[in-house]
Amino acid sequence: MQPVAQAPGSHAVIDFRRHLPSTAFVAIAALVIAGFAGIFIYTGVYDIGADAPHMAPTYWMIEHLRDRSIAVRARAIVAPADLNDPKRVAAGAGLYGDMCSGCHLAPGMEKTEISQGLYPSAPELGRGTGLSPGEEFWIIKHGVKLTGMAAWGKTHNDTLIWDMVAFLRAFPALNAAQYQAAVKSAPGDHDAMMHDMMGSGAPMQQKMPMQQK
Repeated sequence: MQPVAQAPGSHAVIDFRRHLPSTAFVAIAALVIAGFAGIFIYTGVYDIGADAPHMAPTYWMIEHLRDRSIAVRARAIVAPADLNDPKRVAAGAGLYGDMCSGCHLAPGMEKTEISQGLYPSAPELGRGTGLSPGEEFWIIKHGVKLTGMAAWGKTHNDTLIWDMVAFLRAFPALNAAQYQAAVKSAPGDHDAMMHDMMGSGAPMQQKMPMQQK
């Protein structure tokens, strides 16, 4: 049979089904992959210890997964207009000193036992985060899986979390003496601020201008 001539300017119709693997092949391949994954998990060949670093490709994948997950979920969060208010910064400094410095350290502070044992290492926030205020808020509130970063939104309301963000924005400009002065300028210690939060009747979860998942 002679091939049918095509009219000038017409396009051939490509049957993509001819180029796809069969259903049976896909099913067998999926079973093989699942089998290898099962063997990998069951034999315990992967070292889950925090003192055994990830391979470079694994670390790259987790790092980019984390960054994109945070960016997508934080992009609609709007920071309060008074984020630069010295009172917020002072309150955040007190909270940081009590809650965060053990892992994230501070100017003039020696590395703690817990900061040396974490993997991945907790970033030293006095050097800056490179994140937007919304991303900082989301991380503090929701935490990050498999990093040791707690979800502080379980116990702290949004007002206190924004106070911590306010401090983080000012933190990189502080030296050791200024950091200590900022912590001492806090309106109260952590327990006092938590007591004020409870006594004010403020809800633990304030409504945000977004739907967080």
